[in-house]
Amino acid sequence: MITLVLLPGMDGTGELFAPFIAALDGAFEVVVVRYPGDRALGYEALEGIAREALPKDRPFVLLGESFSGPIAVSIAASAPPGLVGLVLCCSFVRNPLPALRRLVWLVDGLPMRLAPVRLLGHLVLGRDSTAALRDALVRSLGQVSPAALKARLRAVLGVDVSAKLETVSVPVLCLRASRDRVVPRSAGALVMRLAPRSQHVEIDASHFLLQGAPNDAARVVRQFASEGRRAQSTG
Repeated sequence: MITLVLLPGMDGTGELFAPFIAALDGAFEVVVVRYPGDRALGYEALEGIAREALPKDRPFVLLGESFSGPIAVSIAASAPPGLVGLVLCCSFVRNPLPALRRLVWLVDGLPMRLAPVRLLGHLVLGRDSTAALRDALVRSLGQVSPAALKARLRAVLGVDVSAKLETVSVPVLCLRASRDRVVPRSAGALVMRLAPRSQHVEIDASHFLLQGAPNDAARVVRQFASEGRRAQSTG
């Protein structure tokens, strides 16, 4: 059985993967990476935490959700033993909103605890929003300190792993949500340019694709992993 290693979004708790893991229906052994919620860490430090969770003796697919896409790309570029595929879900390899980079100095003043649930739900859930998903979002963000969230925002504004993506040798799957209000379509187009043999699948969902359309996402990831496993055994 292939192991699926899940790298979480901005919250870093991994708890928001629950609908997706349930939809996988036991197709994978699942490893959920969790980032410390009380430490202001950037991409390099968080990558170290993710690497510690990688399987050492079995094949695995690495999935980076949103914020964690650059971490997944960086790990995949180093060709760890056992890696058979890379999935980028609603993610990016470079700051997806470059116009905001000049405003990085404003991050420290953001009132992270005051962000209204309705606004967050509108951005990341859209019409996929349910009371259960909103509650899960609030619970997960409640476990992360404002300092940690600000550090992650600063990391996004300065990230660029595009050169690393060009060196990734395993199959790449780019999952995009058709109604994503957070990561623009141009982020996926950049992945296509840098990794022209990658697969691109668009699913009718909001930015929280794995939460709003877990069954569709699970079906696509299962097929991708199966193809990667076959290619490995025949290669």
